[in-house]
Amino acid sequence: MDFGLVDRTSSPETKIALFRSLFRGREDVYARRFESRSTGKSGYAPACANEWVRGVCEKPRIKCAACPHRRLLPLTDDVIRWHLSGCDPAGEPFVAGVYPLFPDETCAFLAVDFDKADWCEDVKAFLEICRRVHLPAALERSRSGRGGHLWLFFEEALPAALARRLGSCLLTETMERRPDVGLDSYDRLFPNQDILPQGGFGNLIALPLQKGPREQGNSVFVDDLLEPW
Repeated sequence: MDFGLVDRTSSPETKIALFRSLFRGREDVYARRFESRSTGKSGYAPACANEWVRGVCEKPRIKCAACPHRRLLPLTDDVIRWHLSGCDPAGEPFVAGVYPLFPDETCAFLAVDFDKADWCEDVKAFLEICRRVHLPAALERSRSGRGGHLWLFFEEALPAALARRLGSCLLTETMERRPDVGLDSYDRLFPNQDILPQGGFGNLIALPLQKGPREQGNSVFVDDLLEPW
């Protein structure tokens, strides 16, 4: 699909198509963020049509990956629409996560997670190396605002092992060229694995441009001065 110029005047359908063309992960399953009203605990779980159905769903005794009754819900345009608008059709808060590792153990993007007090300087140094090797990268401030995700998008899906080696090489090059930068804020790469775990999906990453955090200037893409585009 040729997107041409997509801006705030473009149709929602065009914006959703552009979003999905960049943040491409598994489409047969996605994760939904939850937050317990009783404990305040939050996290992500695979979206399932049988979740909490009495007599069927046995969480937390049985994990989703091992459940014989799971009916995973696919990642659709509607899911992306709910994510960007911040709520599902029932009016409940909605944030989606994507599983970047495809069943054939390839991936369409690599995301580098920085998450500590000195993340700003570390990610700037990493971006500098990306530019030296003419590798386009996009920086997203995290949901909390206390970290960042640096995204590298691939025109074609690459073996996850190769994509992760690329990320490791960039990290090594950053530390060699900028020895004063310890990259202490570096957390991990997405996908986390080279090989798909048996029965599982690999680690997920939360999709960017989440409605609530976006209104606080977080979960958005930023420039070199960390100002939202």
